[in-house]
Amino acid sequence: MTEHRKSVLTGLTDDTAVLGRISEDLTQKFIGIFAAETVERYVFESYTALARTSRIHTYLAATTSRFAADRLRALAQSKGAIAHDVPEVLFVCVHNAGRSQMAAALLNKHAQGAVHVRSAGSAPAADLEPSVVAAMAEAGIDLSEEFPKPLTDDVVRAADVVITMGCGDSCPIYPGKQYLDWKIEDPATKDLAGAREIRDEIDLLVQELLTELTTSEEH
Repeated sequence: MTEHRKSVLTGLTDDTAVLGRISEDLTQKFIGIFAAETVERYVFESYTALARTSRIHTYLAATTSRFAADRLRALAQSKGAIAHDVPEVLFVCVHNAGRSQMAAALLNKHAQGAVHVRSAGSAPAADLEPSVVAAMAEAGIDLSEEFPKPLTDDVVRAADVVITMGCGDSCPIYPGKQYLDWKIEDPATKDLAGAREIRDEIDLLVQELLTELTTSEEH
């Protein structure tokens, strides 16, 4: 076990073997782009970040694999090692348990591949808000496999548009990106009816955003 692995796993359930396999799989996926040591560092750091907030350890390895893979893809995009074929949009709120998850899912639904979307939280919660999951299910969007993700520098660097929703100054500012701040209420304090209203408000905003992004791409 490397010293990096030891330091990352201190105080956590030892999933070293599983994380090692994830690192090997992602090393193959990003072969020629990242060294094995870089991939391993991202996997173990992603595991640690998720372990701090996740209540369900059973699925931690699976979520780590998804989170690390997306971070590595973002890093590769920001370095020009992977094609940047469509606009990249990042939604950020405090807990990544409500507003930013709704926005990302709704934009994904409407864009149908014309835009790539990520979401993150400056202080991610353990789970998505139940009212949010229910309101989105009513709109035909399943969030049951989604999970709150911490905001990392790599996903900000990869984004063309960064949209904040109540996270203040916690999002890094880089030149050449469009930053927007949407004043949306936090659904954490709302019942299902309130979550529906927030969903519909966000839906209008993401459709306007999609129109702007696809129109600018055409020109």
